[in-house]
Amino acid sequence: QKGYEKKRAKLLACYIPHLSSNPSPEAPGPSTSASRHHRTHRSGGARDERYRSDIHTEAVQAALAKHKEEKMALPMPTKRRSAFVQSPIDTCTPPDTSSASEDEGSLRRKAALSAVLAQSLQSPDYWINRSVQSSSTSSSASSTLSHGEPKTQPQPQLQPAASVLADVLAHTRIENSVPPDVTSTTHQDRGSRVDLPPAVRGMSRGQSRSSMLDTADGVPVNSRVSTKIQQLLNTLKRPKRPPLTEFFLDDAEEIVEVPQPDPNTPKPEGRQIIPVKGEPLGVVSNWPPALQAALARWGATQAKSPALTALDITGKPLYTLTYGKLWSRSLKLAYTLLNKLGTKTEPVLQPGDRVALVYPNSDPGMFWVAFYGCLLAEVIPVPIEVPLSRQDAGSQQIGFLLGSCGVSLALTSEVCLKGLPKTPNGEIIQFKGWPRMKWVVTDTKYLTKPSKDWQPHIPTANTDTAYIEYKASKEGTVMGVAVSKISMLTHCQALTQACNYCEGETLVNVLDCKKDMGLWHGVLTSVMNRIHTITVPYAVMKACPMSWVQRVHIHKARVALVKCRDLHWAMMAHKDQRDTNLSSIRMLIVADGANPWSVSSCDAFLNVFQSHGLKPEVICPCATSPEALTVAIRRPGARGAPLPARAILSMGGLSHSVIRVNTEDKNSALTVQDVGHIMPGALMCIVKPDGPPQLCKTDEIGEIVINSRAGGTMYYGLPGVTKNTFEVIPVNQAGAPIGEIPFTRTGLLGFVGPGSLVFVVGKIEGLLMVSGRRHNADDLVATALAVEPVKTVYRGRIAVFSVTVFYDERIVIVAEQRPDASEEDSFQWMSRVLQAIDSIHQVGLYCLALVPANTLPKTPLGGIHICETKQNFLEGNLHPCNILMCPHTCVTNLPKPRQKQPVDVGPASMLVGNLVAGKRIAQATGRELGVVEDQDLIRKHQFLSEALQWRAQTDPDHVLYVLLNAKGVAVCTATCAQLHKRAEKITATLMERGGLNTGDNVVLLYPPGIDLIAAFYGCLYAGVIPVTVRPPHPQNLAATLPTVRMIIDVSKAACILTTQPLMRILRSREAAASVNVKTWPTIIDTDDLPRKRPPHIYKPPTAEMLAYLDFSVSTTGMLTGVKMSHAAVSTLCRSIKLQCELYSSRQIAICLDPYCGLGFVLWCLSSIYSGHQSILIPPLELESSLPLWLSTLSQYKIRDTFCSYSVMELCTKGLGTQTEILKARGLNLSCVRSCVVIAEERPRLALTQSFSKLFKDLGLSPRAVSTAFGSRVSLAICLQGTAGPDPSTVYVDMKSLRHDRVRLVERGAPQSLPLMESGTILPGVRVIIVNPETRGPLGDSHLGEIWVNSPHTASGYYTIYGEEGLQADHFNTRLSFGEPHTLWARTGYLGFIKRTELLDASGDRHDALFVVGSLDETLELRGLRYHPIDIETSVSRAHRSIAESAVFTWTNLLVVVAELSGSEQEALDLVPLVTNVVLEEHHLIVGVVVIVDPGVIPINSRGEKQRMHLRDSFLADQLDPIYVAYNM
Repeated sequence: QKGYEKKRAKLLACYIPHLSSNPSPEAPGPSTSASRHHRTHRSGGARDERYRSDIHTEAVQAALAKHKEEKMALPMPTKRRSAFVQSPIDTCTPPDTSSASEDEGSLRRKAALSAVLAQSLQSPDYWINRSVQSSSTSSSASSTLSHGEPKTQPQPQLQPAASVLADVLAHTRIENSVPPDVTSTTHQDRGSRVDLPPAVRGMSRGQSRSSMLDTADGVPVNSRVSTKIQQLLNTLKRPKRPPLTEFFLDDAEEIVEVPQPDPNTPKPEGRQIIPVKGEPLGVVSNWPPALQAALARWGATQAKSPALTALDITGKPLYTLTYGKLWSRSLKLAYTLLNKLGTKTEPVLQPGDRVALVYPNSDPGMFWVAFYGCLLAEVIPVPIEVPLSRQDAGSQQIGFLLGSCGVSLALTSEVCLKGLPKTPNGEIIQFKGWPRMKWVVTDTKYLTKPSKDWQPHIPTANTDTAYIEYKASKEGTVMGVAVSKISMLTHCQALTQACNYCEGETLVNVLDCKKDMGLWHGVLTSVMNRIHTITVPYAVMKACPMSWVQRVHIHKARVALVKCRDLHWAMMAHKDQRDTNLSSIRMLIVADGANPWSVSSCDAFLNVFQSHGLKPEVICPCATSPEALTVAIRRPGARGAPLPARAILSMGGLSHSVIRVNTEDKNSALTVQDVGHIMPGALMCIVKPDGPPQLCKTDEIGEIVINSRAGGTMYYGLPGVTKNTFEVIPVNQAGAPIGEIPFTRTGLLGFVGPGSLVFVVGKIEGLLMVSGRRHNADDLVATALAVEPVKTVYRGRIAVFSVTVFYDERIVIVAEQRPDASEEDSFQWMSRVLQAIDSIHQVGLYCLALVPANTLPKTPLGGIHICETKQNFLEGNLHPCNILMCPHTCVTNLPKPRQKQPVDVGPASMLVGNLVAGKRIAQATGRELGVVEDQDLIRKHQFLSEALQWRAQTDPDHVLYVLLNAKGVAVCTATCAQLHKRAEKITATLMERGGLNTGDNVVLLYPPGIDLIAAFYGCLYAGVIPVTVRPPHPQNLAATLPTVRMIIDVSKAACILTTQPLMRILRSREAAASVNVKTWPTIIDTDDLPRKRPPHIYKPPTAEMLAYLDFSVSTTGMLTGVKMSHAAVSTLCRSIKLQCELYSSRQIAICLDPYCGLGFVLWCLSSIYSGHQSILIPPLELESSLPLWLSTLSQYKIRDTFCSYSVMELCTKGLGTQTEILKARGLNLSCVRSCVVIAEERPRLALTQSFSKLFKDLGLSPRAVSTAFGSRVSLAICLQGTAGPDPSTVYVDMKSLRHDRVRLVERGAPQSLPLMESGTILPGVRVIIVNPETRGPLGDSHLGEIWVNSPHTASGYYTIYGEEGLQADHFNTRLSFGEPHTLWARTGYLGFIKRTELLDASGDRHDALFVVGSLDETLELRGLRYHPIDIETSVSRAHRSIAESAVFTWTNLLVVVAELSGSEQEALDLVPLVTNVVLEEHHLIVGVVVIVDPGVIPINSRGEKQRMHLRDSFLADQLDPIYVAYNM
């Protein structure tokens, strides 16, 4: 890949204007000119400067320069303009909110990879050699690149070095090089550079057909969408880096591709590490026996001495607490807690109880008093953050902490209590997940002075718990680390010794005094040493970032306790301050110095403030962990002693946990500073972070573990987790423990450098394990921030985490987007972050999302709450405004695509009795049709037209049809005689006005009703062929009329029979807009017919003559008409009569569309044949009156009813909640014996089951609901009748199904798919399962095409232009072996047959037919067969707002269209969820995700999705999508 990039760059040098950039002007002083260059282009306030470190930025820019020519190759997502209104500016935080991750990190990550790059830029020779070696362009190129195209910069004169470079490039011979992929550049000479829109620039000259692309059907599509898809394909064609070893075992368990270990992976080579000892902890005679004793001593002897100064919001001192006041107030509080809460006999608090401390940062005095009051009362303080709302980020986890610590009492200040959210009646609300709490206010006026004889009990420090400090884990759970009294005291002693604290010093503390360093130095150690602490709360820092520096200056403070953030902020603001002097500082403790990105902050701060008296040796980074407390701290150096060295490590090595000095690629280096030596009295080892705690080698990165008396003792109340963290005994290579003493895991990753210095390279919780390599979230954030974030990212707020998808961790980056960032800028930034992370860290990103400013969940100090962010991402609550998914690039462990086996009938398939290759042949038969004996009946049954005449004579007043309206009123009924007479009238009119010949086609255009039936028989009487067509929808003529026109044209209809209103519509002006209304055939309206009888009624000469044409649009969008002969019609009716036991005394209810398939047969034909009464309910009436169908069933006590899925869905969705009301109205469905859904698809099990469950309360028997199955070639194959066993349900393994195998599994097995039998096979029907390629019969464990042989199969397609040859094989096909004489019809559906344990009517075991899906609809992806409905089911489950979804493929890309029922801001949440679920459940990578409005996915009258129509609309760009995401 590198070589390819290099050659490509050389070949393209002459085409790309800014590739031959000009290194020399930058060379002399790279940092100065580069930074000047950056400034001129930057907009935005000075605050953004803090995000920058020139060195790291240049490293990133240099890496990006390699990718430069691919700049616009990624297709931009399409977005509807209305979507995602940016958050208005006023809701944004003031301009200096802290930023970034848990510990406000982004500010200090800015910097840098090392000064190496800076030196390397200085010599032109380096550049010449380097340029020839690889196409990395110089920093000037990268800096121009970072601001888009420079606007007509005058080309500087070529310096000698550059011209040499040009010569070298010109004379390098490129031998047998790969032809360049020029698709992404334009072929114009440099002078006339025109910036084409991105869509066009993706086309190379080779595609000169004016960027017309052919879709798979050969339809040329010239649209925005297809160009983008083409771009996406071009992007995906690029060679991927990791070459995968390929293996896949067909039919065995699918194996996830396991990347083979790379032989070049660096391995640790050092010896095993030896534990490192800290200096001994010195013994000082006057150290107090307990921390409270120190407070008592200073309170008595130094009462006037200041203990704490707090600042107001402007940074001015607010109050100073002396040691005397601190002592007396703490004493009062202790007395009050023990004696004044509750009664003498039943005190509320006992010593050892846990108490929550809820105080804001801005009021440290109250906190100090509460903390020491608790220590004196011997109750255990648990400091927590102030909850701001019921749903605070992480408040539930705080609840978990309070629960596990058994806290039921909270101390707080009056001001804080007033600010807590209250219920309407003034009580404090119950926070989510919290136990019930009592709140106690600790302001002095509420405390009681202790009585004279009361003295607090101050025992010598022991192993009882002194306080509990909270800690959030990577998963977001909050645990309490218990610190014992002796640990607390020993830790204070160790810090005093390490930092050399003296009595009476002054310390400025900017950290949170509730936990960590802020508590250990600023509250505990300071009191032990009678130090005067000045606390600078977070709120003050926001208002006045220089405040801490001013306090140091004013109070001549000796020690300052800060984070990198505070160093940055002080640098930002220092321009206004001339007279600050920092020479008094002897220790500047950097609390997050363990973060590798702190180096640059420390350097930059020193750079600025050295002139203000800051000494270089006083900067003391340290490493801490909630479990082990302080791990290591750098001691201040002697004046003039050399500063400690730094490690410049290779990121590649780090990702394999190996320490390698970075030599080869300057861009991917990490500079780490030491955090000094470990604490006095401690012992340290480095162990492997996962698995048993094995000691690392000296050149290996591992987790630091510490043994010390000054660490935490346990996670309070969680003994299991405690054991794994606080009682670790390291083992050697052989697995033997190295000793008895337990160590504590610190959660820090690092190594021991020369001179026993400790280096930390990251935290366990920021570790992302991707394909066996470790990446540090902080490092990725730093790289992302170095990619010119200024135009795009809001205050550098970036979160990085990993999610598990398809057996590996996938990296997700979420950043807040500036309110003014443009779409182009954001997308540009995202695609460059991808490239930078790819180059520098060699890892692919799975997802990159931008969310509106200020919408990520915040931690109490304003950082990003990573766990909540991850939770929101996975639940679809992140609401991004831009998203880029790259599954194609980073999912490298998919199984190898299946190779199709060559298809021919081998010797193994020889037929032996009923077996194919050792399995039962998959075939099944309905029961016998039987013979009709009686002559009279033969006449009646030969032709339906005769059956009607016979009924009109023998039983003229028998009511055959009842038509209901929306109110459930019978608006029209028809007896046998009425129907016959009405048909005769129509026949007479046809003969008079139509001028028709026998056998002409006549279109019947009627709403569902009895007119349609009469017109049908009128046509039969006249000897013409009826074609029933659904009338156009008057409100939607543009969409529905063309289909009508098409059927009329295809069927060559000679005449149209219709009603007056429809006739008007056909001739209306609106109709003329969509079709040519002048060329309609004769239109006859049948509303007011003269009373005439035809001279004679036509009788067909043979039963093979056509009876009618059945036209229907298949789900793939094909319009097909099939020819139904009289013989087929009568056997079909007979078959249904036998199956459903229909005779004249029966009533059935039909709620179906009567235009094609089985719906038409039941509506128009079946009653005439069997004589039963049909109650007709037009499905459209249900829209105005939902309960119509069900109340009809109840009112007429119907036993058998037929409906469609759309009717069932309407009832389920619309009436599901109203069952109680319906029951009260007396609706009772216990009479229903069979409710059959008429369909041509896989049974929708979820729908039928929920229907059964919902209406069970109304008496519906769970056994009643079943489905039918028919296809174009045979309108009815299965129909659950009255006889025969109940339909069975099986669970099949989806993985096998993709290989066309059927493997039954247990219910609830992973990857299982429930399938319901499609109903009992009709009498006279034979079904066999056939391999569609070889046309040989299959065994019953195979999925194959369903072939059918039956007397009622249609006699062929009705085609025009003599295309009979195309479909001849659909009707009269023979098996390639086995039973060569039978003629079969191919249904075009895949299914399988299973012999069940149930018995059928004749006592044999019942063979069940399971329909899996249409063959035309299946997707062939990666050599496997997928059914769209399975993928759609997964997609619809992915998020509550997905109303409906549809999938199709285009150029081997899987396109998922999802309808969004929620608000538009949720649209982009769906993209990652859809991608995840399809990858997890189907092992497919989604190529394009399209989010559309509800109702966009076209659905036909049978309730089936028209995926091909959808596909055509998508490619023709007619969907008006809310968002289209192109996955990389």
